[in-house]
Amino acid sequence: MGIIMKVLYFDCFSGISGDMSLGAMLDLGIDINEFKKELNKLKLEGYEIVIQKTVKNGITGTDVEVLLIDHDDHEHGDQHDHEHGDQHDHEHGDQHDHKHDNDQHGGRNFKNIVDLINASDLRQKVKDFSIKVFKEIAKAEAKVHNKTIDEVHFHEVGAIDSIVDIVGAAICVDLLCVDRVYSSPLHDGYGFIKCQHGIIPVPVPAVLEILAESKIPLITEDINTELVTPTGAGIIKCLAESFSKMPSMIIEKIGYGMGKKDTGRLNALRVVLGTLSEEDNLYEEISVLETNIDDMSSEILGFTAEKLFECGALDVFFTPIYMKKNRPATILTVLAKKEQEELIVDTILKQTSTLGVRRSISGRYCMKRETVIIKTEFGDMRIKFATKGEIIKWAPEYEDCKTVANKTGMPLHTVYAMVNEHAAKLQEGLRKRVNIRADFSIT
Repeated sequence: MGIIMKVLYFDCFSGISGDMSLGAMLDLGIDINEFKKELNKLKLEGYEIVIQKTVKNGITGTDVEVLLIDHDDHEHGDQHDHEHGDQHDHEHGDQHDHKHDNDQHGGRNFKNIVDLINASDLRQKVKDFSIKVFKEIAKAEAKVHNKTIDEVHFHEVGAIDSIVDIVGAAICVDLLCVDRVYSSPLHDGYGFIKCQHGIIPVPVPAVLEILAESKIPLITEDINTELVTPTGAGIIKCLAESFSKMPSMIIEKIGYGMGKKDTGRLNALRVVLGTLSEEDNLYEEISVLETNIDDMSSEILGFTAEKLFECGALDVFFTPIYMKKNRPATILTVLAKKEQEELIVDTILKQTSTLGVRRSISGRYCMKRETVIIKTEFGDMRIKFATKGEIIKWAPEYEDCKTVANKTGMPLHTVYAMVNEHAAKLQEGLRKRVNIRADFSIT
């Protein structure tokens, strides 16, 4: 059966935001008093968190709202005068009065937030994950506004409610004791929304920057509003290790985190808590993309292979064939993750003479892979390990061995033998490894 792992799957069919993430995980049955006790370790003042069950579209879920309690008799409800940047009403009311950097609830920069979190009594992995999410959002905001992280006073990132949402989400993941987190593709709307900077398009710029080069798939729904907020995008980017359909797992609990908008359909984030064995986790489906080419040189084919690997192809290979009139030709085959399929196809069409690409889906079993760095007299060197139960394989990293061989004049096979000795010593430690909980702070 293999090692049993506890898994959390985020079903982002109606987008994702900070308060929806928090509500969905709390809805799984986390003790509210225990959660608040942990949150109070942040030592953040000026807010009250309201957690309550609500019903939308006949579905019961948990609604979370952060109410600011300042010295100006701040009105709470559907309007909030605290400061946001590109995060909007999806998380809180239907309207927000966005202020500027001198707002008493804004004006925090990234360093202020890091200092606040580090000064708390929270567990270290909760601190690390929270800071990682804030850094993702901070980098995106800085890029959008053409500033450095140190120069930007974050409207949305510095808001009390976002601090509570992000740190609260980190606390929930820790309390749930999950080993793996997966997510569906993200669903966002279209159109324009009003924020502190004026009228901006959906998806909002900060969200697109967070997703840029992340390989996280984004689907645009026919809903004229924002569904994915920077806080939500930051949380799920740092938390989930893949973005596809729900893995085959035994379902234990389902939680719903309710959104605040009426989108014409259920506006909520669904999370599914369950278990799967490590053996089950070794199976996945990939795309197999092929085309026949009979009018290109080998140099161009080789260049194409390099470009395909740069795009994230899992493997690229060529098979010699004979086509009509006995013409020698080549089958170009590319193995790729399904979410990379479109990019791979575009690259094949751009770099080769073909007019079409065949597609099929293939299932495969893969051994669990990891890279171990060993310290040698020649410096750090990498060994690639693959495991499945008691089956263990390894291979020294060729480029590292090549570098040492060129540097020292040693034969390459001698360098390999030295690294293999280290690998043999590490093998027994890997064989004895038990189910060690994944550290979500370094996902």
